[in-house]
Amino acid sequence: MNLTVTIAEQTLKRARLRALTENTSVNAVVRDFLDAYADHRSAAREATDRILELASQSEAGSGPEGRTWTREEIYDRPVFRR
Repeated sequence: MNLTVTIAEQTLKRARLRALTENTSVNAVVRDFLDAYADHRSAAREATDRILELASQSEAGSGPEGRTWTREEIYDRPVFRR
């Protein structure tokens, strides 16, 4: 499939020079970038799903009644004291 994009002339020149030094082409760089960009969202979604799956299988917890903290307890640490 073909795609037309508009790129500033100086940007394209610099990209071509860099691609030449890396023994590749601007087309290949853009194609690889778009592949990674498209896969990132699905990879992040898969990672999130896996974390949620592991959390649901975990027996870890904060006790039968759960643990709650007040704002004061959360911020009552040396790093937050002035």
